[in-house]
Amino acid sequence: MLRRQLFKSQNFRRLHTQASNTSRSLARHRPLTLYTSLAISAGALWYSLAHPVFADAPPLVLPESFAPLQGDDIATGELEDGSITGVVWGSNKNNVISPDHPEVDLIQRPAASKWLQKVALRDLALHEAHGACVDARGDVYQWGTGFYGKSTSQANLPQMTLSGKNIASLQVTESRVFALSLSGKIYVLASSREQQRPCEQSPTEGIWGLGSIGIRQKSPVDYVELSTNTPLSWGEKFVSISAGQDHVLALTSSGRTFSYASTKKANSHGQLGYRKFDLPASVTQTKSTTRIPVELLPKLAKDPYSRASPFIRELASSSADPLEAIDDRHIRFSDTLFEIQSLQGIKVSQVAAGSRSSFVLTDSGRALGFGANEYGQMGLGSNVTLDSIAVPTEIVLSRNVPPSTSTKCLEIAAGGNLTCFVAERTGLSTGKFVDVLVCGNGQWGGLGNNVFTTSQGNPTRARNVSGLKEYNEKLGTSSPIVPHGISISPTGHILLSLDTRHEGSGRDLVVWGLNQDYQLGTGRKSSLAVPTMIEKPDGKRFMLVDKKALVDDLLGRSYGKVLVQQHAVAGYGNSVIYWKIC
Repeated sequence: MLRRQLFKSQNFRRLHTQASNTSRSLARHRPLTLYTSLAISAGALWYSLAHPVFADAPPLVLPESFAPLQGDDIATGELEDGSITGVVWGSNKNNVISPDHPEVDLIQRPAASKWLQKVALRDLALHEAHGACVDARGDVYQWGTGFYGKSTSQANLPQMTLSGKNIASLQVTESRVFALSLSGKIYVLASSREQQRPCEQSPTEGIWGLGSIGIRQKSPVDYVELSTNTPLSWGEKFVSISAGQDHVLALTSSGRTFSYASTKKANSHGQLGYRKFDLPASVTQTKSTTRIPVELLPKLAKDPYSRASPFIRELASSSADPLEAIDDRHIRFSDTLFEIQSLQGIKVSQVAAGSRSSFVLTDSGRALGFGANEYGQMGLGSNVTLDSIAVPTEIVLSRNVPPSTSTKCLEIAAGGNLTCFVAERTGLSTGKFVDVLVCGNGQWGGLGNNVFTTSQGNPTRARNVSGLKEYNEKLGTSSPIVPHGISISPTGHILLSLDTRHEGSGRDLVVWGLNQDYQLGTGRKSSLAVPTMIEKPDGKRFMLVDKKALVDDLLGRSYGKVLVQQHAVAGYGNSVIYWKIC
């Protein structure tokens, strides 16, 4: 026992001696160690300041023809000489926002676009791989890899495809371009140049848009003028159109609502508003007199147990499908607009189409919806869990306000799986104010309520753009700030301009949602769940303005001096601000 204790004490003394020697050695070298640590820290600090590391990708080097946004003039789409220009940012993989520079795939910050310099448009519509616009003379132009083909690598500027029809507005789908004329007629064009063929119409049809000259000229390519299944009244015409993924809604001047089947999937969720209609028997004939009856059943009607079944089942077909042999990518797949019978007798003031959903706004301020609802984009509340709504159903926007407050819907905007409702509230104590209510798939922050959620059935208030008021000097009182324009991308980002012109400086541009391709214009890649104002390089607000300017058409011919205003369009991973003729 004594020997064991002695052994332990000797080991302890040995360890103590080693530790003491180590401490004396460290004490002798402590200044050198301290100086070395300071030198390393100083070097690391200098390198971090000289070579900063950001979470986002480094800025891309753009061609010299891209005007960098440095001053106030360029930042608002105005050049130093007073001329106007378009502003673009986001993805350019399909040469949609910058067709004159196919070598540029991504534009991280808003940049002036040369192909829109001195150009004012009547309308602009963007799809994933192709775009279309109407110039000042009412002619339609198309471009993009979806139009020219992916094999081309050279700069292909917009090409005229429809002239002499005095077009006012456009809507695009994957395979078609829909053009609405000022006379109320709707024309259909193929989105691909490969599928377009020379026009077979009479050379005397149409008027070349040369102001008052009135030279008659045929359209460059073939098109289809849509008819209706029921005749329009005397003086009645179509005044607006809205396209989803596979269907189109059309509104007449008397408030009647029609829909159009663009493909065989046009009624996958009941978004057409009807099931039975007829189609031309042949897509090769210019005017086919033989028609075939068809019935497009929604998925839920075909298989009510599709969600409950853990496997895919082959459904038995009682008869051969008449649509199987018909090519639905051809512009003559369908040539007729059919009136929605369930909306007969209801005067509608606006139509809006999401990807697979449909919405109408009545003249009394009531919102109705039908179609896809798996993300709650119908806005029918959290208790409605149906994937599709085949019958127009009223959307209640007064759930989260006191009973003493009346609610009226002013506008509906839809895109992809998101829906915006602009609601006017009037209360005894709060007065009048306006809310922007959003529902649907907010996975990337598209709801604007600072929450990322994949499903929102109850329309929720978007922050920073709801309940705003400003003092109106003309009226001498505070008035609500109403959204001037809302554009929702099918991929999940939103551009909204606020009608703040009473301040005299313009309309604020607010953005939120998906931002993987820098489509929000903030210069960073992170998505935003709260509406945020875009800032200029000098820190000021990015505002959309109106002005009188000398404009040209897309052929470079002078059109004259007209009143134009900036409009924002949200595309597939990109955004464009163009000057629109008022």
